[in-house]
Amino acid sequence: MHRRTLMTATAAVMALPALAWGQGLEKPKLTIAVGGKNLLYYLPLTIAESLGYFKAEGLDLTIADFAGGSRALQAMIGGSADVVSGAFEHTINMQVKGQRLRAFVLQGRAPQIVLGVNPKTMPNFKSVADLKGKKLGVTAPGSSTNVLANFVLAKAGLKPTDVAIIGVGAGSGAVAAMRSGQIDAISNLDPVITLLLRSGDLKVVSDTRIVAEADKVFGGPMPAGCLYAPQSFIEKNPATAQALANAIVRADKWIQTAGAGDIIKAVPESYLLGDRAVYVDAFLAAKGALSVDGMIPEAGAETARRALASVDPEVAAAKIDLAAIYTNDFVKKANANYPKG
Repeated sequence: MHRRTLMTATAAVMALPALAWGQGLEKPKLTIAVGGKNLLYYLPLTIAESLGYFKAEGLDLTIADFAGGSRALQAMIGGSADVVSGAFEHTINMQVKGQRLRAFVLQGRAPQIVLGVNPKTMPNFKSVADLKGKKLGVTAPGSSTNVLANFVLAKAGLKPTDVAIIGVGAGSGAVAAMRSGQIDAISNLDPVITLLLRSGDLKVVSDTRIVAEADKVFGGPMPAGCLYAPQSFIEKNPATAQALANAIVRADKWIQTAGAGDIIKAVPESYLLGDRAVYVDAFLAAKGALSVDGMIPEAGAETARRALASVDPEVAAAKIDLAAIYTNDFVKKANANYPKG
């Protein structure tokens, strides 16, 4: 009788992981803003949601989706979101503007952004310098897709103002803009890029889905998608930040062991842009650029600062406190909590 009671009690505890974890959370109900949730750049966020990792940590999340990372950032600064799933470099930009933000778990270890030209409108394209005076589509002006485009343009001697930057989003609108010839070039991510490549509507100029190429373009490891929040939020809600880090680290690890079929089952149908084969190809192209354990590389902060400084005089002139823009404390605990994901 005693043994059966013990087993029943154990089963009850195991059946309520969210309750057990959630009791110590300062803010179990919160909103994460993201710019283009369907992108493979944010696949760990989607996996953590669809496989129930956030719920298992006792979190009741609302994920608000925006056209690009700069819009997601604005939502948080404006108070309609608590945390952003976005590009690491926003933490640097905002420190320059007097806002203390900190990244606390990594989703991507390379930007996964591809810059390419439209073969229809630029059939004689020879080099990046040919983009002068052309229309370049990005997810949203000021987003990481815009930053990468500026960076590649600068290497070719062009200023950001030498091209017309147009926000085209991160889905079917971006694909349509290229196919209809509304834009001459695009800086975007998967699955948009793979869809355009397969239909012959894109000629790749720079591909940071390949970690080695990203490291070469930026001169070091360039952290990409992450969760970041105001320093004040992290200080007030350390258990909540830990719960978020736990869920993303579990998702990072699950993705590394997942096959294409597992991914297809785990993401919403709308993410596939009407073509499963394209999404599978996109996943395989992006998988190597996704984080394996959520750790932010130590050299990454300086790489990101250097990249931004090369295109933004304000960043170049500023004294950036790199130690204040990220922490691996939560990720280290998450890896100890979930060594196998």
